[in-house]
Amino acid sequence: MILPVRRRQATALCVLTAALAALAGCGTSERPVAARPAAPASTAVSTPTTAPASPHASASPSANPPSAPATSAATDTSSRPPTLAPGPAGLTPVFRNAPRAAGKTVALTFDADMTADQGARAAAGEHFDNPGLIAALRELKVPSTVFMTGRWAEEYPDQARSLGRDPRFEIANHSYSHYAFTGDCYGLPTVPEERMRADVERAYTAFRKAGVPNAMPYFRFPGGCYDSRALRAVSGTGVTAVQWDVVSGDAFATDADAVARQVLDGVRPGSVVVMHCTRSAAPTTEQAVRAVVPELRRRGYRFVKVSELIATASGRR
Repeated sequence: MILPVRRRQATALCVLTAALAALAGCGTSERPVAARPAAPASTAVSTPTTAPASPHASASPSANPPSAPATSAATDTSSRPPTLAPGPAGLTPVFRNAPRAAGKTVALTFDADMTADQGARAAAGEHFDNPGLIAALRELKVPSTVFMTGRWAEEYPDQARSLGRDPRFEIANHSYSHYAFTGDCYGLPTVPEERMRADVERAYTAFRKAGVPNAMPYFRFPGGCYDSRALRAVSGTGVTAVQWDVVSGDAFATDADAVARQVLDGVRPGSVVVMHCTRSAAPTTEQAVRAVVPELRRRGYRFVKVSELIATASGRR
């Protein structure tokens, strides 16, 4: 969650969502969570004060995300992706960063945003993808987590499949439609409560159809907006909700150096950085990444996927 003192960092993302809302449902930005979610603080697990229960306990067949086949009780659960244990009353757990004392690791995450109704804009030539950024991450050998909407996977199935089959990346769920799971989420259209779980599952279906073999059981709420009702609605999918503790400010940014400085100023051990892989909405991200990566490595940081940070937080390492 972005604390009030981070409001300066959130400005660029707010501008992005507000601008695109007027165009077509605010599909290419991420809400910086300037307003705290309504869920009780005890359900928002970022740096646990006590080691959470083993994720194996929540890995019943009903907790498997739709992208993964159910496994038998005899299967070694240590082979499953790490997740956090459910929160109070079985609510979906929320992860923001790994324990600070666990080492100088950082996860760069990239949101592949596209709303369900933006096909016409893509057909007219708007780029919701960013092949140059993906090429840079491969060139720099940076493990990354891509939070993808189902609609993006449908629009760019070849890219989705390429990312999903590249061991340097992991694909996580960013909903199908990129509609908000709460009201008052920077103008995003909203998903009715009774359709929230289906929206998450529809995204996993889109990934499978695109050829993504093993999408992760991680979910990022569109705009980062959630409350206890939303956490309860998606709990049956078995996902861990993933937020962030560093806003890159890449949304609609024109100064890559400013984006890089914002990331470098915010990163702490175990951080999750939110960025975008949407050319039309975040045109400077590739350049910023090329500046951030060597500097963080010089400072002793190691780049990891979100799954490694969650494994650290859940005690699976």
